Amino acid sequence: MKKTVVIDVVGLSKSVIGEHTPFLKKYIAERHITTIEPVLPAVTTAVQSTYLTGKWPVDTGIVGNGWFDREDSEVKFWKQSNKLVNGEKIWDKAKKQDPAFTSANMFWWYNMYSTADFSVTPRPQYLADGRKMPDCYSQPAELRDVLQEKLGQFPLFQFWGPGANIKSTQWIADASMLNDDMNNPTFTVIYLPHLDYCLQKFGPDFSKISTELGEIDKVIEQLVTFYQKKNAEIIILSEYGIAPVSNPIHLNRLLRKEGLIQVRVERGLELLDAAASKAVAIADHQIAHIYINDQSVTEKVKALLKGVKGIELILDRAGQKQYHIDHERAGDIVVVADKDSWFTYYFWLDDAVAPDYARCVDIHKKPGYDPVEMFMTSKARAGYKLLRKLAGFRYVMDVIPLDATLIKGSHGRTNIDDAYKAVLITGQSQGEGSIQPTAIFDVMWNHLNL
Repeated sequence: MKKTVVIDVVGLSKSVIGEHTPFLKKYIAERHITTIEPVLPAVTTAVQSTYLTGKWPVDTGIVGNGWFDREDSEVKFWKQSNKLVNGEKIWDKAKKQDPAFTSANMFWWYNMYSTADFSVTPRPQYLADGRKMPDCYSQPAELRDVLQEKLGQFPLFQFWGPGANIKSTQWIADASMLNDDMNNPTFTVIYLPHLDYCLQKFGPDFSKISTELGEIDKVIEQLVTFYQKKNAEIIILSEYGIAPVSNPIHLNRLLRKEGLIQVRVERGLELLDAAASKAVAIADHQIAHIYINDQSVTEKVKALLKGVKGIELILDRAGQKQYHIDHERAGDIVVVADKDSWFTYYFWLDDAVAPDYARCVDIHKKPGYDPVEMFMTSKARAGYKLLRKLAGFRYVMDVIPLDATLIKGSHGRTNIDDAYKAVLITGQSQGEGSIQPTAIFDVMWNHLNL
């Protein structure tokens, strides 16, 4: 099979390719660029699962970055086991055809316990004293040690949160090239998250994101140059583009005001009790799953949602079929925001009683996605907290604001302008018009078999 690399540049769309990305602009001029129709939801885990299997969320079971698990009665976000993803992955199909085929998954999600030969993914160490230490997980296990010995510790705090920057993307790129030199996999997928940060914070505002565009352009150039020397087929793509937004919608606050949300008060702060709520919204960018635990309130919830400014689609089970998302993990109702809106997970009505995790980077405890984690209330406060850490005192890094209006870019919906759609860049023409997301599997397969 032909050596192939797939470089996933998160957030890349035609709207941001231009003078600030000189290498990419020149590279595209000599190749073919095609827009990719969005998956619903157009979010990381759902899209990547569709690309790697050629199946829709109804088949893969990945209906978002998180969902409410009805059996465990828990909200689960950013789980990592590949066993959650149904469907044959491309490396499994390739291995059947060619036993000598090998694959590397460099930071695409649901990375753990897959059948890829080499894999690396973020995996902090959670120590007994409450500290979170930067680290990553690899298969084989010793690959992590080799990479961190040569490249330094994986920069977890630059991968997500207010400190997110090019360092994490550069580390992933360097690790991918190093793994390639050591193991020479036939097929490699690489995740470059850098644009996700600035585009969600500021939207496609070149006055604020030009530096980041230049930074990712240089990393792409490094990877393309490296893999060209390896005579590899190169595919550059994205999972979604990010469009401007200005209207956060607090669905759980609306449900709470109607008496549908249950909260518990612990140490004077409120915690969402999703399983005890009659209805609860699990927010994920521009899509939200509404889980109804008391079916008698279904019509009441539908009527409430119809009156919310900024909701474009309200999909019951029948409506979900049209969008290939009618899986048992999906909410009883799926709502999609209009082009100017997105959904928060906020459920408290008074910031004074918001849960402690609300002001922290805590992607597993929050019952929904929180892009505001990329902002910081005060560098001075963060500095003080770090000093406590260095001095050996207990501390809580509670530096995240509670102002959702800070977010200026989002994604997840399907009815978007071509300028904000994900893109596919290859040396092979894909024909006229956009390509379906399920067809990305075939594009990768065809490159492997050139």
